Amino acid sequence: MFGIVRPCTHRLTDGLKTEWMAHLCGLCLALRADHGQFARVVTNYDGLIVSVLTEAQTGVTEAGRRKAGPCALRAMRTAPVARGEGARLAAAVSLVLASAKVRDHVADRDGLLARRPVAAAARRVARSWDKAGARTGRDLGFDTAVLVDAVDRQTGIEALAGPGTSLLAVTEPTETATAAAFAHTAVLAGRPGNAAPLAEAGRLFGRLAHLLDAVEDQAADTATGAWNPLTATGTSREEARRLADDALHGIRLALKDAEFADGKLAHVLLAHELRTSVDRAFGTTSCSHGTPGAGQGPVPGNPYAGPHGPVPGNPYGGDNPYGGDNPYGGDNPYGGSGPYGGGGPMGPGGPMGPGGLPPQFGGGAPQAPKPRGFLAGCAMFTWLFCTCQICCAKKYEGPWSRKKREGCCYDCDCGDGGCSGCDCGDCGCDCCCCPCDGC
Repeated sequence: MFGIVRPCTHRLTDGLKTEWMAHLCGLCLALRADHGQFARVVTNYDGLIVSVLTEAQTGVTEAGRRKAGPCALRAMRTAPVARGEGARLAAAVSLVLASAKVRDHVADRDGLLARRPVAAAARRVARSWDKAGARTGRDLGFDTAVLVDAVDRQTGIEALAGPGTSLLAVTEPTETATAAAFAHTAVLAGRPGNAAPLAEAGRLFGRLAHLLDAVEDQAADTATGAWNPLTATGTSREEARRLADDALHGIRLALKDAEFADGKLAHVLLAHELRTSVDRAFGTTSCSHGTPGAGQGPVPGNPYAGPHGPVPGNPYGGDNPYGGDNPYGGDNPYGGSGPYGGGGPMGPGGPMGPGGLPPQFGGGAPQAPKPRGFLAGCAMFTWLFCTCQICCAKKYEGPWSRKKREGCCYDCDCGDGGCSGCDCGDCGCDCCCCPCDGC
């Protein structure tokens, strides 16, 4: 439940980094204050955007901040954190959507949830989160039923989807839910004129969230036989990228139509960091301020590289002869993150690697690890979060999906100088909030 907007803190100025952490901690503490300690496991990066948008319209006020006590995730430091209606709305939305995810895992009988006692306990947790989110929503004038209805419709839409079905028909419920949440921030901020543009930004944000999740999970879903929107509808990655780029452009236009008291952080997250998230999902970059190279998008002068991925007709299928952007990744015959790592024949789990045997001796193709159930995933999430592996580990295993991930700030080579990767001019936003001087 980390979300698609995962900004590398090296790309944020000190002021924006402090603001981002204030909203992240504010969401976590709002969940604890209104719904108990266990509810904090649904803290996610995308949920805090609701809090960011609310404050962007009202401006930072003294009443909107409080000093929080020491926390292990802040290296036992105190810090100013966001509080108020924006943080509470973010908490309510996060709870309801997390409840839907739990019910989905129960329906799929994932992991421990295949056992009736565990599934029954998970259902009780989901019901309590539904009620808690609805209660907070009522206090704020927000009807969470629109979120529940969107999630319920998603299952039926997926069951009917097939080759030729529009991908946008599959993403519609997610778009509707996020549009409602974004639009209500205008109500909380007392800026009703912002409701329409923020609803549009939310709709496109929901589309992106669904698209990027489908793109990142497609290979794993194919290996396990799980349902995936791209595979089910026969949508190519090129078409998915086109839809993602259109959504990015639409979000920027919508933000320009809204009035903000201080929209710097909202702009950085929803314009620049979303672009980075899209590039990361499609394998075209890893850090907008890093030097182009392996894993960081097209290399200048590469005749087969395009600005948004492979050029049609590229005989190599990517930015290098082994596909993808990493000379040892993607379609590299050795697989994984190194010439002998990952899913390669000599890597762990491979037929010739540790724990594997050649097929003629009874070995087989490596199997993707089964996802953890909800409760086991929550326990692993708590461990990863409290040990800071999510931020700093070279590699860690996703708490629910069990896919290998890299800590968001591990070995980041973002530089402080220059403006490589800063595309403020492309969107005409007159952006002075970018870390680069002179943008």
